[in-house]
Amino acid sequence: MKTIYLAGPITGLHHSDTVNWRKQFMSLMGADVECFSPMRGKDHLARLDKIEHSYPNDILANQRSIMTRDRYDCTRCSLIVMNLLKEAMPLDLKPSLGTVMELGWADLARIPVIAMIDKEGSPYDHPMVNEAIGFRVETIEQASRTAKIILFP
Repeated sequence: MKTIYLAGPITGLHHSDTVNWRKQFMSLMGADVECFSPMRGKDHLARLDKIEHSYPNDILANQRSIMTRDRYDCTRCSLIVMNLLKEAMPLDLKPSLGTVMELGWADLARIPVIAMIDKEGSPYDHPMVNEAIGFRVETIEQASRTAKIILFP
């Protein structure tokens, strides 16, 4: 089965903001693809107003476990889809360092990346980020269509 890792900002957002776009993408992809979400197993964070960087006493949300599982997922999947749109970011519009790290892992492992990213004015607009993104799209529908073309030639 083909697999996709769904990367995007988490810190500073409410749980629903981090999972809704991922659920929508999974629905568009259908049953032929398994999607890995960094939010799986973290439904208990829904009770918080906003998600912090990490939680030292949480087995799945402490800094080491976040790093370990996300790196494992990023380097074993068939494809990575990143939500880098401004609408998916916290209000301060700071780029997600974790998502940029995941982009680096993908590039190192030569895993294709589809990035949903604003055409202009993206806080992710950086030469190294731009070069590591294989496919730039502006909507979740474009991301799912592109993913299907890449995974199912």
